Amino acid sequence: MLAPCAGCGLLVKDGTEGCQRLFETMVGRDFSDVRYGRIHGLVVDCYCLQHPDRYCISGKSFAAHLCGLCERIENGAGYAEHDERLRRWLDGPRKPEKPADLPSVRGAVTIADILAAADPDAHLVNAERWAHSIWEAYAPFHALARRWLAEAHAYLPARKRRR
Repeated sequence: MLAPCAGCGLLVKDGTEGCQRLFETMVGRDFSDVRYGRIHGLVVDCYCLQHPDRYCISGKSFAAHLCGLCERIENGAGYAEHDERLRRWLDGPRKPEKPADLPSVRGAVTIADILAAADPDAHLVNAERWAHSIWEAYAPFHALARRWLAEAHAYLPARKRRR
């Protein structure tokens, strides 16, 4: 029976559980074909921000996904360098707080649109549309994401000595 997903609103068989299965299918595709997997980080950030009750429970997880999306959309950054800086900052003494008032509508594009891509190039185009749709929905948090990214980029933890 079709039911809406509580996170993204997608009308899908088994509702939220069915949407989760679509995500797992996409993750499997990402890991089985590098042409899809090249934007795995973006896809994960998108899905998590559309499903924050499950994937953005803490301020740390919310900051990681929101900043990942911000970095990709506003700076076109790749994930390797960004992830390392952000990870160090998130593992440091600063503990970002998750806002209480997340958007109830989190973008018009859903995982179904991404899975409908006929090939890796269309997958990339659809994923970018998905990211922009979600980023627009999170407009009230753009300044927060930029501030957190600035803090992450400036954060230089003391290095441990090698013995």
